Amino acid sequence: MDELLRQATTVLRGMWRRRWLAIVVAWVVGVASVAAVLIMPDKYEASARVFVDSQSILRPLMSGLVTQPNVDQQVMMLSRTLITRPNVEKLMRMADLDLKIESKADRDALAETVMSTLKINNTTRDNIYTITYRDTEPERAKRVVQSLVSIFVESNLGDARKDTEAARKFLDEQIKAYEKKLEEAEARLKEFKLRNLSSQGPEGKDHFAQMSQVSTQLEQSRLELREAEQSRDALKRELLGEEPSLLPDVGRESTVGVSIPEIDSRLDALQRNLDGMLQRFTDRHPDVVSTRRLIKELEERKREEVVARRKAALSNPTTSVSVNPVQQQLKISLSEGEANVAALRARVAEYQARYERLKAEATQKPQIEAEFAQLNRDYDINKKNYEQLVQRRESASMGSEMDNTAAADFRLIDPPRASPKPVAPNRFLLLPLTLLLALAAAVAVSFAASQIRPVFFDSRSLRDACGLPLLGTVSLLADEARKRRERKDLVRFAAACFSLVGVYGAGLVALFLLSVRTA
Repeated sequence: MDELLRQATTVLRGMWRRRWLAIVVAWVVGVASVAAVLIMPDKYEASARVFVDSQSILRPLMSGLVTQPNVDQQVMMLSRTLITRPNVEKLMRMADLDLKIESKADRDALAETVMSTLKINNTTRDNIYTITYRDTEPERAKRVVQSLVSIFVESNLGDARKDTEAARKFLDEQIKAYEKKLEEAEARLKEFKLRNLSSQGPEGKDHFAQMSQVSTQLEQSRLELREAEQSRDALKRELLGEEPSLLPDVGRESTVGVSIPEIDSRLDALQRNLDGMLQRFTDRHPDVVSTRRLIKELEERKREEVVARRKAALSNPTTSVSVNPVQQQLKISLSEGEANVAALRARVAEYQARYERLKAEATQKPQIEAEFAQLNRDYDINKKNYEQLVQRRESASMGSEMDNTAAADFRLIDPPRASPKPVAPNRFLLLPLTLLLALAAAVAVSFAASQIRPVFFDSRSLRDACGLPLLGTVSLLADEARKRRERKDLVRFAAACFSLVGVYGAGLVALFLLSVRTA
């Protein structure tokens, strides 16, 4: 700690020896900096405020139906990217800033100056944007702000619309590509179905379900064939072995096995009609009662007709057998039985062939089904992507139309206006800073001079610097004349310092009075 204090004391004493150099430097730097501040041109600020209304009644109504971009975010991004080189060059032409430009270097320098001076500030909550620009001429500053406001309003999310058109173009290209893929997939699926037409089951049933169904139908057909053959054989036995007993007794009134076509057809129709009515009405319904009465009358009539035919057969025995209606009915039934047996045999043969074919195809069916599943999967994926792309294209189209109808509204709240008084430079702030700058320069110069030509003020510093033993020191005894000279020198130095500060103070007072008078 003592060493630090000793070094600081040594440095301060060295700087004190160069005090007149420091005061000269302070005056020179102060005068130069004050002159620089005074000759700085006044700058006037022009400003304008723009409100962007991004709310529209269509947006909540069309929510979920169309693709809606974030208009607030787009406007904010537009405000941040508005001050670009192309826009600034356009602004320079609109505000006539390039009339006196003769070279490309001057144009670039002016563009950089304008880009660094233009400011766009916004309040995110209210969507109000403030555009400011400073220039030495108020009218020119006003023209620059007016031009930038025009560019800001005319842009009106044009870049966002370009993005929408690019998105629609991309979607159209993808839709065409997927249309081609769908056509190819449909062609492959059609070719596969035509190639394996015989192995395709009805109603989406698989191969083993078809085999089970055909096997069930085959067993049912065989059972029906056996029943038909038994019925046919019984009819044959009755016709060949018991023909004399086919003629029934006249006294019997049974009509079983006797067919009278005109009466039987009417009975069948009435019976079906009765069955339909019993499903809807009760037994006491008038229609049901009437139908049953008609059926009873027809059965009675048929019984009378059978009795009449039996009496005719008994009166003419020679033709009883040939014209016996019962025998004729049995022959007809036998013919029908033969035809039924033949039909059932054909059905059994067909079901047997189907079962054998399905059994032979069972080994190839898994490969066919796997290929069909793969084709369906590819087709379903392409179809799903195609439908989604078409839906998004329609959504983008509706969104573009909605943007044209309900685009963001730019409203000029405060028109461009230049301040009547200069806003820069702030000389009341700069002049004290120049004083501080002058004092700092004086301190730095005195310190540098003391370090360039150092002076030893004690024996210890000399011994440490030269590294030699010090035998002793000789002190200087100042007389009265030297002391007077030192006091006068101190007074002159203090006067120089106070005069520097006083000149600055007088200058600030004069500047204040001048500004008050001009106001």
